[in-house]
Amino acid sequence: MTEYSDIPSATELRAALAALFPDQSRLEQAIQHFSEVSRPDGASLIDGVDLDLQRQNRCGFPEVIFGEGKSTGMIVKILQIQQQAGQDSLVTRIRPDQVKAVQAEFDNVIPNDTARTIRLHQPCENPAFRGGPVIVITAGSSDRHVAEEAIETLRWMRIDCELIQDAGVAGPHRLLKHIAKLQQAAAVVCVAGMEAALPSVVGGYVPCPVIGVPTSVGYGASLNGITAMLSMLTCCASNVVSVNIDAGFKGGYVAGLIASRTPSPGASAQSK
Repeated sequence: MTEYSDIPSATELRAALAALFPDQSRLEQAIQHFSEVSRPDGASLIDGVDLDLQRQNRCGFPEVIFGEGKSTGMIVKILQIQQQAGQDSLVTRIRPDQVKAVQAEFDNVIPNDTARTIRLHQPCENPAFRGGPVIVITAGSSDRHVAEEAIETLRWMRIDCELIQDAGVAGPHRLLKHIAKLQQAAAVVCVAGMEAALPSVVGGYVPCPVIGVPTSVGYGASLNGITAMLSMLTCCASNVVSVNIDAGFKGGYVAGLIASRTPSPGASAQSK
């Protein structure tokens, strides 16, 4: 049986093939071919999981682990395989007891209790941002757990990012002091519950995509986030789009993809 530790990482594979294929187009084709034919049967190694180690080659970033519903042992095994393959790891919706178990197995765990996430990064002497900046902004402090999930996703993607909190329309003067910074962003993630008016306002100030993340925060008529989601979907500002309710990961990931194609000038260190 092929062991995952025997599989070269994307970086190692690229370095080995570059000497044989100096033409960039042919090099990419060769990498794609070898990635596909060398893929082992992940399901035979982890019960119920067919781990996609080639996602980074296809999509730019490794597979993310959705922790909810997974056993602690399964999460640890997936992380072991990703780390052996030289990939950065992100686990979302993880329980505190699972965090402790993962920390007992790995030295480089970065937990965020508010976001319910953990990150594991590969060692890098001079980590550089892959793009940005992305600003994550919340309407209220009750939205913070969703915003933190977006921030942790962006940090895992090595995107220059910043969190601005409690700038909702109940006190519109709080937003105005951030406008100059928002206008420099490659993308903005706007996290809001209640009537979710904030993305509409932000969208009218910035020349970039605004990814709205509706939250389930609010009283009865907010319908656990449905009102916020419908508000974002019917937003008049043409640069606003919406992801699912409480989907901080999805909002952060989409913003990260946008930002990774918009390099951050002079950025040279990973955000903490």
